[in-house]
Amino acid sequence: MTNDNGIPNDHPEQAPESLQTLAEYLERALDTATSIVMLRHTAGVCTVYLGDPTTTREDLTQIAAIPVSVANEMLELTLSGANQLRIGGQVYRFVRSFTQVGNTAAVVFSTD
Repeated sequence: MTNDNGIPNDHPEQAPESLQTLAEYLERALDTATSIVMLRHTAGVCTVYLGDPTTTREDLTQIAAIPVSVANEMLELTLSGANQLRIGGQVYRFVRSFTQVGNTAAVVFSTD
């Protein structure tokens, strides 16, 4: 369940911006006992939601819009399935999966 994201363990402050952003979203997901759902609605922007990915987009709570480059880097630095990453001195355990919300493909980061 471990992945090597190239981040030195002795320098957690060197985590890429994309993983620091993911850590913020994971904290919010933990606080609300829900999942992070990322959808790309346009070519350059990915919208980030909190909620149950099995519901409709209208039932999700939008929390951010991030550049596709940041979303892509999150995907490059995490694995499909179980992950364990040290980000900013904190260890995060989560599962990355894929689904559809309505007719749109979605990436889901789940902490349960």
